[in-house]
Amino acid sequence: MEIRLDGKVALITGGSMGMGKAMAQKFASAGAGVAIVARRPEPLAETAGEITAAGGRCRAYPGDVSKAAELTRVFAAVCRDFERVDILVNNAGASQTGKFEEIPDEVWQADFDLKVFAAIRLVRLAFPGMKDRRWGRIINVLNIGAKSPGPGSAPTTIMRAAGMALTKVLAGEGAPYNVLVNALMTGLIVSDQWARRHRREAPGQSFEEFLAAQAKSQRLPMGRFGTAEEFANIACFLASDAASYISGTAINVDGARSPVV
Repeated sequence: MEIRLDGKVALITGGSMGMGKAMAQKFASAGAGVAIVARRPEPLAETAGEITAAGGRCRAYPGDVSKAAELTRVFAAVCRDFERVDILVNNAGASQTGKFEEIPDEVWQADFDLKVFAAIRLVRLAFPGMKDRRWGRIINVLNIGAKSPGPGSAPTTIMRAAGMALTKVLAGEGAPYNVLVNALMTGLIVSDQWARRHRREAPGQSFEEFLAAQAKSQRLPMGRFGTAEEFANIACFLASDAASYISGTAINVDGARSPVV
């Protein structure tokens, strides 16, 4: 099956590295125009340059998605340059965890602004146009902890659970207009966060050795981490017409790691 996104415009937050970058590359190779958003201009510009050099259409928009004014500015710029947003991927957010009693208000608020309110605000901006055109795709990137949170996993799993509820609400409201909304629940995916952890915890090991040891210690059923490219494949499918009757789902992309479906 060939998945195409010709003529569509995708906006991806957290688009400069890791899964966001892989999705941007995949969407662009499938024919979409891609707008990528992240806080740091340098890696963002580098990713956009790589995609453009490979023949894709991509533009970089530096901005902090946890701030309402920044989101409004970025969305307006994307619509000015690309005319519309057909596909929205809410991917921004790093893991933030700790013991419940030790997490201060400001950490809760910052995580909420980054992972939940950013998605709410962006959907509020994109939803009307998608409904008017009677075509839209929204993908919320969450993690498997939203379905099965463990001790010490707050605030991230709580914010991701809110994102899963948001996905279901939006799917019901978007369905009459062919605006399909789904969530992708990540397991352990090779990312820049893991690269930073490798440098911090095991600089004497190769990255491959570090990942293999982590996969073993965490008893990953497939014996390995997933790749950003594998994650991007399912995202591209959900963004396409091939997934035209899939909405309101939360799909695990975790190599069978989650204890629940």
